[in-house]
Amino acid sequence: MKSVLPVLTIVAFILGFWTLAVVPMNIHLAADQAARGDIVVEPADARARQEVGAFALALGNPAVIPMTYTLDRPRLPGPQQVVVELWNTIFAVAPTSNRSLIYHGWVTLSATLLGFGMGTALGIALAVGIVFSRTMDLSVMPWAIASQTIPILALAPMIIVVMGAIGIQGLLPKAIISAYLSFFPVVVGMVKGLRSPDTMQLDLLRTYSAGPAQGFWKLRLPASVPYLFASLKIGISASLVGAIVGELPTGARAGFGARMLVGDQYGQPLVTWAALFAAAITAAALVGLFALLERVTLKRMGMAA
Repeated sequence: MKSVLPVLTIVAFILGFWTLAVVPMNIHLAADQAARGDIVVEPADARARQEVGAFALALGNPAVIPMTYTLDRPRLPGPQQVVVELWNTIFAVAPTSNRSLIYHGWVTLSATLLGFGMGTALGIALAVGIVFSRTMDLSVMPWAIASQTIPILALAPMIIVVMGAIGIQGLLPKAIISAYLSFFPVVVGMVKGLRSPDTMQLDLLRTYSAGPAQGFWKLRLPASVPYLFASLKIGISASLVGAIVGELPTGARAGFGARMLVGDQYGQPLVTWAALFAAAITAAALVGLFALLERVTLKRMGMAA
């Protein structure tokens, strides 16, 4: 309970701030809608209302404030509107429907998992090479760090266009973008983990005439497991972001990114916000799954209570 209370406090603060922010963000739209519905709004002139500050307009028209939470196309949806939209697009439609976030979530998740697997495999391989090869340490690691300075929003369209030119479309380009974002945390974490055994432990292995391969399997790899799981939790979130970003420049018809594009292009902010929160919930579930696997694995290895 003590560990949950701080989280709930922060969530309550965010929800409270969000709820209060809805009024100034939407008050001008609500006032215009109220005036069109023959409700008296001060000032009466539409242009004059646009020149009045949001708080002044709200104070002068308290009856309009409830309307800021029920607009069909608000600038900032209220929390209850996002929850209703999530319910309608997850539970109130068939999972195979084009409106279902479960359907769109699976499209994004498939690219996420494929890219995450590719990025994890690449990251572990590079980390092993960096730890055991001085040449790779001096050559590969700087390039791996430099690769993360390239904005993914600039790189993603390039990957999509180049792969499309050679006839590769669909899942693989998005997976490559996901792998690009997820491999770096794995590289850094695994390098740190493989180098975590201290000098005394390494000297003990040499005393027993253990070779590099035995030292890797018996000491370095087990010691790197906590670092690996920490990296995997970061990498899976980054991989999901990569899959969504990969859907944006392609005009994709399915996936969380596609739903966000639909909301932006057709002026449906509730669609955009629902897809955004669905993506956040998916990321939290994936991180939670890896946290559970970490707890079980470390406990079986005798490294956790």
